[in-house]
Amino acid sequence: MKKEYLNDCPDYLADYLTYMRLVKGRSDRTVEAYYIDLRTFLRYLLINHNDADPNKVEFEDIAISEVPFDYIKKIRLIDAYNYLKWLADERGNSIKTRARKTSALKQFYSYLHLKKGLISSDPIEQLELPKLPKTLPKYLTLGDAQKLLAAVESANYERDYCMITLFLNCGMRLSELCGLNTDDISFENGTMRLFGKGSKERIVYMNDACVEALKAYLPRRSAVQTTDKALFLSNRNTRISRRMTQYIVEESLKKAGLGNLGITTHKLRHTAATLMYQYGNVDTLVLKDILGHESLATTEIYTHLTSQNLRDAANANPLADQHIRKHRKNSEDDEE
Repeated sequence: MKKEYLNDCPDYLADYLTYMRLVKGRSDRTVEAYYIDLRTFLRYLLINHNDADPNKVEFEDIAISEVPFDYIKKIRLIDAYNYLKWLADERGNSIKTRARKTSALKQFYSYLHLKKGLISSDPIEQLELPKLPKTLPKYLTLGDAQKLLAAVESANYERDYCMITLFLNCGMRLSELCGLNTDDISFENGTMRLFGKGSKERIVYMNDACVEALKAYLPRRSAVQTTDKALFLSNRNTRISRRMTQYIVEESLKKAGLGNLGITTHKLRHTAATLMYQYGNVDTLVLKDILGHESLATTEIYTHLTSQNLRDAANANPLADQHIRKHRKNSEDDEE
């Protein structure tokens, strides 16, 4: 976490962010997200207590280092709901953003109560997260995924093809792919070692497509003279960045005629999970371990069914071939 973030925080917030990073093992990016969400809340408190006038100072310029802890202690449940209303009305935050900020706030107050004992009770324990609309994850169809792989074309073809192959076959996160080192690959065991959220390690198995793509790329990687252990290198022979990886995927999607579908590297993860579920009959518990999810509920978003799945299910009914028997009632039957 960048030093200036901690300098901007009151002591109680700096302690919490340090706890999340060192004790809970959250990544620097995650801790930064907590800081940003809680900074909004502290700025709201300053405005609400007339310590800052949004008509005289830009919201982003409101410093939070001097927010009294007494403001935190006096929060009631109704105050938290007023904050959520303010996020919607004054800040124009979406439901998804409000839900994330609510989650960050609840975790913060739980820490103050249960871990630090700085407050005698958690005033927002019953605060409910805004209900998110249920949406199916975006993903490529099998045909589109094949078109994407066929469209890869660049001066670093083997590298780019290998990265997209791993995305589509292993369902890894962007950070996991960019974080791969050469010694994370074991052809002997047919496995890859990934480090997911919170630096949690997991092992995934490589299929033939992954092995073939890696073996095509590794000679080019080995030819580079560098002390960097990164599996995928940039043109400067340093670990490839997340943004560069996103750019490579975006350009390949455009070349495949799929640039208007809103597909991102994370949507390729959705694609891998969906294809494994739909075509491989993979159990959700197995899929959960492959994707590195903590909760099965997160994995279950991939169990959505396409219209073809529903059509196939209907046709699989044993009565599907039962035909109506042609029969016309006679006049006596009609009279009865």
